[in-house]
Amino acid sequence: VQLVESGGDLVQTGGSLRLSCIASGFTLTYYALGWFRHAPGKEREGVSCLSTTDGSTHYADSVEGRFTISRDNVKNTLYLQMNSLRPNDTAVYYCAPCEGYCSGDGCYVITVPFDDWGQGTQVTVSS
Repeated sequence: VQLVESGGDLVQTGGSLRLSCIASGFTLTYYALGWFRHAPGKEREGVSCLSTTDGSTHYADSVEGRFTISRDNVKNTLYLQMNSLRPNDTAVYYCAPCEGYCSGDGCYVITVPFDDWGQGTQVTVSS
């Protein structure tokens, strides 16, 4: 199993980026796959999750309305379109299997047991 993230860059506040995650060793459609980010000094945060059962999506409240997750089954690739970027979006972004849910106090994306994390891709948003 291998996940390779790309597309990170340095952008200004308000800019856009599209991240890609190419999966090899397993078929993307068999797993709910999503994006996580890890900023220095902070805990890893679930950003978005795309379900394989019904195609539903979940987003962390911090990115709702700005980020869009999608998948190309032919290319076995997961994407994250990020618009209206803010300095606090700065982090290393990873793709990995996920679960998403919403409760009364918001929506959440969480990890599932997984050992084959990729190297991630750095997103830096300047103010």
